Amino acid sequence: MRADLTAFYQDVHRHPELGFDEHRTAGKVADRLRELGFEVITGLGGTGVAGVYGNGDGPTVLLRADMDALPIEEDTGLPYASRATGTDPQTGERTSVMHACGHDMHVTCLLGALQLLARDKGKWSGTLVAVFHPAEELGTGARAMVADGLFDRVPRPDVALAQHVAPVPAGTVVLHEGAALSNADSFRITLYGHGGHGSTPNTTVDPIVMAASVVMRLQTVVSRTISPTDTAVVTVGAVRAGKKDNIIPDRAELLINVRTLTTAVRTKTLETIRRIVHAEAQASAAPRLPEITEISSYDAQINDPDATEKVAAAFRRRFGDVRVVRGPQAMPSEDFGELPKAAGSPSVYWFVGSADPAVYRQAEAKGTVEVDVPMNHSPAFAPVVEPTLTTGVHALVAAALAWLGR
Repeated sequence: MRADLTAFYQDVHRHPELGFDEHRTAGKVADRLRELGFEVITGLGGTGVAGVYGNGDGPTVLLRADMDALPIEEDTGLPYASRATGTDPQTGERTSVMHACGHDMHVTCLLGALQLLARDKGKWSGTLVAVFHPAEELGTGARAMVADGLFDRVPRPDVALAQHVAPVPAGTVVLHEGAALSNADSFRITLYGHGGHGSTPNTTVDPIVMAASVVMRLQTVVSRTISPTDTAVVTVGAVRAGKKDNIIPDRAELLINVRTLTTAVRTKTLETIRRIVHAEAQASAAPRLPEITEISSYDAQINDPDATEKVAAAFRRRFGDVRVVRGPQAMPSEDFGELPKAAGSPSVYWFVGSADPAVYRQAEAKGTVEVDVPMNHSPAFAPVVEPTLTTGVHALVAAALAWLGR
């Protein structure tokens, strides 16, 4: 299977698609599911795909892969590197597109796992539900599938399982119980000033200075508001204002991202940010109140303790103790958790290593992992195909058989 799956992976990597535009990818997935004998449902939430494979009595297990890419220009130098472009659904602008988060690998691993399970159906009993999830990077794909009646059209699972590639040595799997991924809240802040000529700033209310004050003050939210024993991250990802050097504009825009692990810290962090934004606007004599608009919101992914131990035991049997790592809490976020929440089922989410082990070991020895091993969302991010692909396929099969195996 490796040659076929590798070719499929490279093809999807070469043809990435942004959220809710995954038509080509969804079509290829649906074709493969039909070949394997799955009942196939397409167009879920726009471009989502689900497949159902019944194999006698037993539990129902949901396996998920996300499909969308990112608005990034690829810089990997791979022979199958993307040259695709698309329209960013959040900005409306044309952009380069790249699978910079490994969703192409997720799709391929899930299809490989389903192929093995369908081929060896004498070794398990129950029902497989495969979900290929659109627009994960937008934070709205899972909700769109649920709103479109996903669990009216497929059986409700007894457990939901998902994995994600990570820049740790390929061949390893990483998981732990409890909070596996953080809460995430993204929003747009618009600060209003009074524009004018750069030669007479005294006649203006400068929103750029106001924005700079907000950015600097936000650096104190975590260090001076949140307890050292708690975790939060506040990131200003974009500052937009003005078009000419001698014109003071009438507004400035900030894009903010917040990561937290608990509801209490989430609430306190967001309230503090709002207070700072309004206070800085008032201190600058802004002519109108700032606007704070939500872009996306993810709840933390909570791994069920019992289900996680069941998956970890299956991984240890399959890979051996040395390749199964109990990892730390991670601050990335995604909306997979909307699926088990809607289904009322426990869930487990784990990471599969995707970095070249030799490169990682060298960087680790030099203390340069953060520099020499590209992270997800980097234009240089590229999973080493093997052993990432084989490990990802086997991890999904082992986890599914923890419930379905005879």
